[in-house]
Amino acid sequence: MALGTLILKAFSVRAAPGRFIRCRYSAIQNNVQTNTYDPDGTERHRRFSFAAMMLMSPTLALAGPSEDANATVDRWSAAYGTNDPETIAKTYCPTAILLGTVSPVISEGTQAIIKYFTPIKGSGNTNTIEERRTITINDSAAMVAGFYTFTRMVDGKPVPGPSRFTMLVTKQGNEWCIAHHHSSPHVLPKN
Repeated sequence: MALGTLILKAFSVRAAPGRFIRCRYSAIQNNVQTNTYDPDGTERHRRFSFAAMMLMSPTLALAGPSEDANATVDRWSAAYGTNDPETIAKTYCPTAILLGTVSPVISEGTQAIIKYFTPIKGSGNTNTIEERRTITINDSAAMVAGFYTFTRMVDGKPVPGPSRFTMLVTKQGNEWCIAHHHSSPHVLPKN
């Protein structure tokens, strides 16, 4: 779609001594000239105000796959903090695969993921993402890998559990969800 140019020309006529009235404007848009009677100049003022507002307004930023994938990972972390297995499972795709930090089995699908997270229900556990890297695969998939810390409540005291993760985040329909999630303890460097 080609954008045409818009050129406004206005002129005034003397109506009474010392007074001028804007009486018409001419516009050329898409190479078509129009002349319109506008006695008080409101139409011209409206168009000028709209054009000025568009030029001064910030540009709308559209999110790309990397931003959408990271927003999904952040949504997962917030859901983990609710300690509600169903809320956490909603961040995963229906056929997602989870290799959980403390699980000896592969959790596949919504019900298996809910079952994996059931022990944290109402526990007060939290998750903090500390560092991550993102690789965009295409417009509907990205891989996010990094380090996070699970803080588990044990006997009423917080116990940090440094871990590492990899998530394949995909767009299914209009929604982004986690298709694959691998999490394991983070081996800290020795001093």
